[in-house]
Amino acid sequence: MNKYLILCVDDEREVLDSVLHDLGSLEEHFIIEAAESVDEAKEVLADAIADHIPLALILCDHIMPGETGIDFLIELKQQSETTRSRRVLLTGQAGLEETVQAVNHASLDYYISKPWDGDQLKDVVIDQLTTYIIDNEKELMPWARILDTGRIMMALSDKRISLSDI
Repeated sequence: MNKYLILCVDDEREVLDSVLHDLGSLEEHFIIEAAESVDEAKEVLADAIADHIPLALILCDHIMPGETGIDFLIELKQQSETTRSRRVLLTGQAGLEETVQAVNHASLDYYISKPWDGDQLKDVVIDQLTTYIIDNEKELMPWARILDTGRIMMALSDKRISLSDI
């Protein structure tokens, strides 16, 4: 199985630790990295890109020192190495205007407000990762036991049907 990166970005260490705890069961199958600023996230991404590790999903806060989370998500959508990544805004402070801006730029796949429920966060992440894997991975079967089994099996079935049409 290919290795993929999940990047969590928030300027509050306690929030990052909580997110990492909620996603801990995915660590066996994904590289999970935390960054406390957009600048630090860019460094993590540069290293991952250099190592040919695709960014599957980013969970990002909005209000941080320096660049905002929404600006960063828009930036990621425009970069060839990260354009297919799933982008989740995890924040309690993004205003309606900023959120609409992110949605309109197709830079946001999901929005979760703080405080969040750990099970809900994991479910959203699994759903977003399932979409990413179906869209980007040739070998889906190994992912069936890790992600949304029903959606993976449906995608496998759809691929078989489309191949038989050829």
